[in-house]
Amino acid sequence: MYAVIKTGGKQYKVSEGDRLRIERIEGNVGDTVSFRDVLLVGEGEEVRIGSPVLEGVSVEAEILAHGRGKKILVFKKKRRKGYRRLRGHRQDYTEVLVKSIKTA
Repeated sequence: MYAVIKTGGKQYKVSEGDRLRIERIEGNVGDTVSFRDVLLVGEGEEVRIGSPVLEGVSVEAEILAHGRGKKILVFKKKRRKGYRRLRGHRQDYTEVLVKSIKTA
């Protein structure tokens, strides 16, 4: 069984036992979180699609860690004008382990 969830403005295809990095969410390590924005659930040939979300379906996950991603550099330059800007950015993330997909 798999599901497509929406969190942090992104969509993720998940199955039981999957580990994934999502945009940072509130909670402590070891807490259980429930994702209620489930867009699609599929098992074999049977697929249920929500419009926009499925009612009574949720995905339970456990928070494994919080962290920060690799640094990316944002460099801006305008030629012949002496304009140069260098900025760095590290995105916060939460690593979760999908425990179960609950359907009604």
